[in-house]
Amino acid sequence: MANALVPRNIRLPQTDQTARAAQYVRMSTDHQRYSIENQAAAIAAYAMAHGLKIVRTYRDDGVSGLGIKNRPGLSGLIADVRRGMADFDHILIYDVSRWGRFQDVDESAHYEFVCRQAGMTVRYCAEQFENDGSLVAGIVKNLKRVMAAEFSRELSEKTHVGACRLSGLGFRQGGAACFGLRRELFDENGRSRGVLERGQWKSLQSDRVILRPGPQREVEVVRLIFDRFVNGHLTETKIARELNLRGVLNSGRPWTFSKLHYLLQNENYIGINRYNLHSCKLRTVRKKNPPADWVRKEDAFEPIVDKAIFAKAQQMLVDRRNRWGMSDEEMLKRLRVLLHRRGRLSRDIINETPGIPGSVSYLTRFGSLRAAYRLIGYSPKRKYEHVESRAVRRDMIKTLVLKVAAELAESGEDVRVDQVHQILRIHAVAISFRVARSRQPRAATHLSWVIIRGRQLPPGLVVVIRLGDGNREIRDYLVMPASKLVGRDLRFSERNRERFGLRRYGTVVGLGEAIKRRLSNLAYLTRRIQADVERGMCATPTQPVRTTS
Repeated sequence: MANALVPRNIRLPQTDQTARAAQYVRMSTDHQRYSIENQAAAIAAYAMAHGLKIVRTYRDDGVSGLGIKNRPGLSGLIADVRRGMADFDHILIYDVSRWGRFQDVDESAHYEFVCRQAGMTVRYCAEQFENDGSLVAGIVKNLKRVMAAEFSRELSEKTHVGACRLSGLGFRQGGAACFGLRRELFDENGRSRGVLERGQWKSLQSDRVILRPGPQREVEVVRLIFDRFVNGHLTETKIARELNLRGVLNSGRPWTFSKLHYLLQNENYIGINRYNLHSCKLRTVRKKNPPADWVRKEDAFEPIVDKAIFAKAQQMLVDRRNRWGMSDEEMLKRLRVLLHRRGRLSRDIINETPGIPGSVSYLTRFGSLRAAYRLIGYSPKRKYEHVESRAVRRDMIKTLVLKVAAELAESGEDVRVDQVHQILRIHAVAISFRVARSRQPRAATHLSWVIIRGRQLPPGLVVVIRLGDGNREIRDYLVMPASKLVGRDLRFSERNRERFGLRRYGTVVGLGEAIKRRLSNLAYLTRRIQADVERGMCATPTQPVRTTS
């Protein structure tokens, strides 16, 4: 029927009825050279055949499918869908396994459910079934997920067996070489291809890596350490202090008790190749394996420490451990003798004194050094209020982490809790937690606070628990960018608080709302950058990358 309001022979402009779609592509290793291109080609053909226009690409290059961590492509896709920021209504994926090869198959189903719940149509371009919500589709998808998980499990087992076999032949498996050693790369014919520097890896599977002595100055330091321990009868703490005072560093970092203790037990220094001392298969918790499962190959490469000296060091370590298998009374008796001889006690004094258990042994046995001090009637002059409150501060952080996680989860955020470091991860954003203790310096008329940065501070946000006068109760909560906490600590007062980007909130609910706003602003900024990239205003594209068909 003709339109009476339009002159004859005039053609109306046609609206674009093409549905908009996003594609997600992933390859698990950098060696799968054409995997991304192959997936994209298959998806493009599917889109053309079904009248779909690809307007956005989410991709994860060289990322394992065992989890969602460190997968900005999938994290970005889920984030955009959940927040209603997706400008498409179809999601195209090569096959079911591209979500991931999760060992819990329900996790893969969960991400598809999140997309469908938001009104998205999920299509698998290389599968032989139609993802139409039917019983058959559900059964086939679940079988595919189980097969994907089993593939990873079998591949992990085969890889482990192969690594054990190669290690038994003397070839290096795993990470960087220890101090004083280097990794040398050999081709399949046994010809050297040079030394691998830190951060470099072999590119061909047929290549092999063997340890070799490192620079002569490092070799001399290793031999000096064993000599000072065996012949000089110095503890690891004393050796570390001596090396640090001389400016001798361990790969640019100062020596510590734990680093030296590990070095003294490392059989690599006498030419023994070791493997499978610990295992962490399929992203599970790292565990220590029994000695029966270890792989050891003697005379695998040139040693840099005399075997007799190394054996003497091991015997001294064993004797020291056996000596510390003493009763509580015997440990306290030796502590009293040390106090009588030195007149005072400290962690360093205990650790550097031969014939007495280390400070860690007293901490493990009695709960803390202060508890051991009290049992022998010793009251140190130094004030330990800040040390005694560490456990309280840890409990404060742990409690707040759980409260904030619950608050964000109730609003629909996908929150993951790192209970080891007490960090919340929401998509690609990390939220760390710190405590700000109050202090009032002499001659000062107002309070100030100090935030200790700590070793583990990933980029993202920092939530600060600010304590009141006396550090006995919580005053309020502060939020700041992690980039503002650059030094060892940050000292501020109420007068200059906002200069450091510290925003104040009185309740956990208000804190949760502030975090959600920051996350939304970050997502908005990301979309603006993506739009600039499309218009050619930005030289460097960011994930996810927009494409047009």
